[in-house]
Amino acid sequence: MARPPSSADPHLQYRRTERLSSFIHSNLPDPPVSTTARLRAALTSGGVDRISRLPDSLLREIVSRLPAKDAARTAALAARWRGVWRSTPIVLVDTHLLPNGASASSLDVTATISHILAAHPGPFRCVHLTRGRMGEHQAHLRLWLRLLAARGVQELVLVNRPSPSGDVPLPRTLFTISTLTRLYIGVWKFPDAAGLGGASFPHLRELGICSVAVESGDIDLVVARSPVLEILNIQGTMNGVHLRLVSKSLRCVQICAFVLESVEVVSAPCLERLILSECLSPAGGSCTTVKIGNVPKLSLFGKLETGKYALEIQDTVIMAGIKTGPSMMVTSVKTLSLKVRFGVHNDVKMVPAFLKCFPCLEALHIMSGKCDHPPGKLNLEFWEEVGPIVGVRLRMKVMTFLDYHAQQDEIAFLQYIFQNAQVLKYVLVSAVNPRYTPLSTDDMFNTLYALSDDLWLSKFSFAIGGTHGPEGGEPWTFRRGANFSDSDPLAPVKFIIRAAGPETHQQKPQADKTRQQKPQADKTRQQKPQAAKTRQQKPQAAIAKTQQQKPKAGNRCN
Repeated sequence: MARPPSSADPHLQYRRTERLSSFIHSNLPDPPVSTTARLRAALTSGGVDRISRLPDSLLREIVSRLPAKDAARTAALAARWRGVWRSTPIVLVDTHLLPNGASASSLDVTATISHILAAHPGPFRCVHLTRGRMGEHQAHLRLWLRLLAARGVQELVLVNRPSPSGDVPLPRTLFTISTLTRLYIGVWKFPDAAGLGGASFPHLRELGICSVAVESGDIDLVVARSPVLEILNIQGTMNGVHLRLVSKSLRCVQICAFVLESVEVVSAPCLERLILSECLSPAGGSCTTVKIGNVPKLSLFGKLETGKYALEIQDTVIMAGIKTGPSMMVTSVKTLSLKVRFGVHNDVKMVPAFLKCFPCLEALHIMSGKCDHPPGKLNLEFWEEVGPIVGVRLRMKVMTFLDYHAQQDEIAFLQYIFQNAQVLKYVLVSAVNPRYTPLSTDDMFNTLYALSDDLWLSKFSFAIGGTHGPEGGEPWTFRRGANFSDSDPLAPVKFIIRAAGPETHQQKPQADKTRQQKPQADKTRQQKPQAAKTRQQKPQAAIAKTQQQKPKAGNRCN
């Protein structure tokens, strides 16, 4: 019998390192340069070089969009270009310096980085150092950071390649770079906060912390010393941390695959988005406490897991069956995402308690979580006892339900929504990959076809789809949440909601062209459902189903 791989197995360590590196790099920002563009002097038939006759400002703009090694080569184009490189804000990315087949930690690359940093007077527009084992070059790293501080670097991505030797301390020199507007750090050990003195980031607008060993208070300190910080992204650490956020500038906070004891948003008057994705429970299996304080602009909140998070609003712990008062409501939230294990009674009983805290809810996104327990038996009677929920009754226009398993608890929840939502416009239910359930996709679809619509309160487009993707969906990416041009990054499909009018209730859901194929036309409920495709994760089929009663008007939320 083959011996199972131990923690010292080099092949296992390599696989773990590659998985961690891939996980981190999937969330790093892209460098603002083109690696495929080719620049050459354009000569007319008379031999005149027109590009070289452009103003210096335009030449510098051209060079600034090239990788560092290509930017340096522009000096060979013509005499007009000599000196342009040295006067242009440069983008330096270590992966652009690697010859084919070379190791990321090669001495040649290290020497090239040192040469470029020493030769160019700055400023450096953007620097990405992500492929080397910094523990092997700590003296070089300290020198690089000093040069970058002197050269006024604006964007810095500094990721250490995981090493069996353990965490490498993050040089304190980093905290002397006051010109930074974007900073991402990965696979480091955070320095003792007490030794940072009065270090601050007065211009920092985006901060990413990936697989960094931190203690409670470390992240709080950096946020407090970043007075214009708008985006905070945190990913992956195995130490339980208490996070306490106070910021006048934060607009988006995303925390992924992070072990949290608690996260408390004490005061963030500009915060618009708070996303907690796949965060891990602290030691002992206790729930992670999520405390919501002063957040008057919070409009998007997800991905709350009813069995993993204990929600606290204005010092009141939200519990199943609690009577919701005004102080326990967050009226600014329009979009909410929940992950629910419908086979676990205690998890399901928290759903109405959470929903009642958001009376102005317009879009609800549900992920049915994996459950190792036998399916529950909370039927529609449970939801009838819950009674009307203001946000569901009067405000909710969109609902999506992913990883549908055709369990009785899921069906009861859907019927409750359909029988209570007066202004519902669009619904998507996507069945789980059949690999993870004994039912076939057709069997799951049939349970939805069989739903009785006699008591449904609104007429809405109803799409049913399937997936071949992983259970729980694809990993969350920071790019999605921080894209403010997307009003609802949590939505698996995009719907176009028109202003109120006689035809509004007939508007079809529109495909997100970057992620899905165009669905077929909707069919009325009297006709046989037709196959269509909906977004992401290789969907299989969909139907559209409508009801006859028109939606009723509701009051506006401020």
